[in-house]
Amino acid sequence: MHNGQRPGRRTVLGAAALGAGAAVLGGAGQASARGSDGAGHRLPVPLVIGHRGACGYRPEHTFGSYQLALDLGADVIEQDLVPTKDGHLVCRHENDITATTDVADHPEFAGRKTTKTVDGKKLTGWFTEDFTLAELKTLRAKERIPDVRQHNTLYNGRWEVPTFEEVLEWAEREGRRRGRRIWLYIETKHPTYFRKLGMGIEEPLAKLLRRYGRDKGGSPNFLQSFEPSSLQRLGRLGLRCPKILLLDQPSVRPWDFVESGDPRTTADLLKPEGLAWTAGFAQGIGPWLPQIIAQDADGKLGEPTTLVRDAHAAGLVVHPYTLRNENSFLPLDFRVGTDPAAYGNSLGALKAYFATGIDGLFSDNADTALLAAEEFRKR
Repeated sequence: MHNGQRPGRRTVLGAAALGAGAAVLGGAGQASARGSDGAGHRLPVPLVIGHRGACGYRPEHTFGSYQLALDLGADVIEQDLVPTKDGHLVCRHENDITATTDVADHPEFAGRKTTKTVDGKKLTGWFTEDFTLAELKTLRAKERIPDVRQHNTLYNGRWEVPTFEEVLEWAEREGRRRGRRIWLYIETKHPTYFRKLGMGIEEPLAKLLRRYGRDKGGSPNFLQSFEPSSLQRLGRLGLRCPKILLLDQPSVRPWDFVESGDPRTTADLLKPEGLAWTAGFAQGIGPWLPQIIAQDADGKLGEPTTLVRDAHAAGLVVHPYTLRNENSFLPLDFRVGTDPAAYGNSLGALKAYFATGIDGLFSDNADTALLAAEEFRKR
């Protein structure tokens, strides 16, 4: 850990250790922890976020993936939300379900294959907004990257596409069983795109969170989006739980900025003035891992950037994405052997990132990330 980052990190986390049922949001992105839930459970620092569940071991965004992530010890479980034709929110990383379901094997849906432009990208496939929930429930999930995770294909066809309400019900059951609230990390996907279709995500999300008592400042969930206006809208809808602005590669403009004519890029939002602006409506940022530690021209880790220190100075927690165990996803100096699907030295990479003072991290392999995080939780 760099000495220059320690005061900022501890100041932020002393005030923003977002304990289950305990975080009380204040102004300018600040949060203060007061007590805990009835079981005395608090989120540890740094925390481990089960990215799409435990998708290093099970097809993503399925109950098999969510349950395994929880059983492996993930502190928070992530969901990505997209709507159906009839207004339900379902958990898929993208509205294009071609790679994550068996929809192509259903002849009755062959005519639904189409080409769309989503956030400026032309895609051909099948999309959730063209299916009712009942139709989606006839599909089964499959592994998104079978060339890297062939072992996950064992579970192809095992699980349905879950609705977000089903996830909330699951979290309630698991919470009662474990004697503590289950933390969720909820992303609005392509919110401007869907709003233009008349299928806004924020309103049904807010309704569900209120129904399940997860709309308060101390509620056990984070809300995340790559679009600042989506987080701002969620705030206006009365949701007081912590909000995290996701940050893409530096040259990318958030899609709501593109639509509104805002010229700023991610690089602008990474600057101290951009972080100060973000702190006006969010409590943290979710940057891309190379924004925490830059990589050199060969793809090896270089020196940490000032982002963690700058974000903490603005009162923001930092939860970067995504650490995976396989060689193909690791910095070059942490790869082992030549097989891109084999595991590399992910523990070493995790420790390098945790040493920068980040407050948490998204991982496809929660058990591995927890092994590394434990060393830093003891300090």
